[in-house]
Amino acid sequence: MKKKIIFAGFGGQGVLTLGQIIALTQMNRGLNVTWIPSYGAEMRGGTANCSVVYSDEPIGSPIIKHDIDILVAMNEVSLHKFENEVISGGTIIIESSIIKNKTTSRKDVNVSYIPATDLATNLGNMKVLNTVMLGAFAKITNDFTKEEAFETLKEKLSGKENLFILNEKAINVGFEKAT
Repeated sequence: MKKKIIFAGFGGQGVLTLGQIIALTQMNRGLNVTWIPSYGAEMRGGTANCSVVYSDEPIGSPIIKHDIDILVAMNEVSLHKFENEVISGGTIIIESSIIKNKTTSRKDVNVSYIPATDLATNLGNMKVLNTVMLGAFAKITNDFTKEEAFETLKEKLSGKENLFILNEKAINVGFEKAT
């Protein structure tokens, strides 16, 4: 089993952290993992993406240019930049409260729409939109359980335990809303 994933959006959406948490979750499960960030000089508002590869075999190259298994698109620019690189039968997860033009030209992929920003706002903090997506990703891909995501999040938030309860709620909401 080998999966190649691109997480892409604007800086400030937690795209890099989302990819990192998923990479750590898979590493904790004993898989081989790579995580490579790519972002502009801007802290917020610029483009940001990361690639994650996880496999039960050694990973020969962490570079993903084509043949993406899963695309998590957090803005319209990212959707249109990467959608044609997703393999036939692959998955595109669209942040549907940000992306207004939700249509994709691809009829040969599975598409899920998650209004992560709206769901995070309803929880009282837009900053947890990436953990809403984490929950959705867990359900859609079935590559790890939400309990495994909780454990990784606890590890990641060590020293910031006050943030865990809200992020745990966000994972649950994303998991519940995913189809």
